[in-house]
Amino acid sequence: MFILPVYGQQPKITMLEAGTPTSIRGLSVLDDSVAWVSGSNGWIGRTADRGQTWHWQQVASHEAMDFRDIEAFSADEALIISAGSPLVILHTTDGGGSWQETHRDERPEIFFDGMDFWDGQRGLAYGDPIGGIMQLLATDDGGQTWQDISNQAQIRLADGEAGFAASGTGIRVLPDGHVFIASGGSQSRLFHATDYGHTWTAYTCPIIQGTASTGIFSIAFRDKQHGVVVGGDFQEDEHNEKAVFVTADGGATWQQPTVPTNGYRSAVEYVGPYHVVAVGTSGVDASTDGGASWVAVSDESFHVLRKAKTGSWVVLAGADGRIASLFLN
Repeated sequence: MFILPVYGQQPKITMLEAGTPTSIRGLSVLDDSVAWVSGSNGWIGRTADRGQTWHWQQVASHEAMDFRDIEAFSADEALIISAGSPLVILHTTDGGGSWQETHRDERPEIFFDGMDFWDGQRGLAYGDPIGGIMQLLATDDGGQTWQDISNQAQIRLADGEAGFAASGTGIRVLPDGHVFIASGGSQSRLFHATDYGHTWTAYTCPIIQGTASTGIFSIAFRDKQHGVVVGGDFQEDEHNEKAVFVTADGGATWQQPTVPTNGYRSAVEYVGPYHVVAVGTSGVDASTDGGASWVAVSDESFHVLRKAKTGSWVVLAGADGRIASLFLN
């Protein structure tokens, strides 16, 4: 365990774990003790003691899967979703001792990017377009069954427009049926629904876009009006031009920060009412004014961060099984 040197009011990062041969992009922090991670090569990690010890496993018969997102419901229950074909969603109720497949799609063009849940029952997962239509799966029984609502929702994407399975945070739900989904690539937009994902409004965003490696990679909302989007160009991860924007009206209009993040960022999270943290392969940045200005915290590489659903624990994760805690001064 080591602590990165930071100064002033910047957060402090403490490494907890490293060495497992997996690139972590799925992360779910339940409370101040329990967190789950998921990644490449079929790996799943779980802690119930605030990261002091981690229990690792490669999911049997799924060792080649890349589990890009995970949703934890308790220390024993979680869902994981794979990227690429075949798409599989797996459910455990015994801490990963066994997994049950609750959804499978073997279409060669299927590719899912993330999922989020309003509560222990109702959730939504989204994926790249097929036939120009964003793929959407809805559940109202905690992921036991899934309904394909893609054709009903009719989110039409442009050629070359898709999601990013970078951190599972390209989708965010809010109370009362609100949900936001981001796209990138040839075009980058924010989509908003108020009815649990059935009827959508699309908003353009001025973030850098136009190529397959550019656009919005992650979104976070303090409420249905105030939000932050981050991204950039993952092939030029130190370039920060048009890589972060904030909104105060649910995505209808956007403001560029006076001081941006230090480069491409794949995940952003509110860790307080106005305190926001963003991570990417070229470093970690923090804002204390809701994303209006940013300061570099570390040049350490992470893919994803999440704050506890109930509690204050903030966890970061990335390549080579690296997991860290973030503390606010």
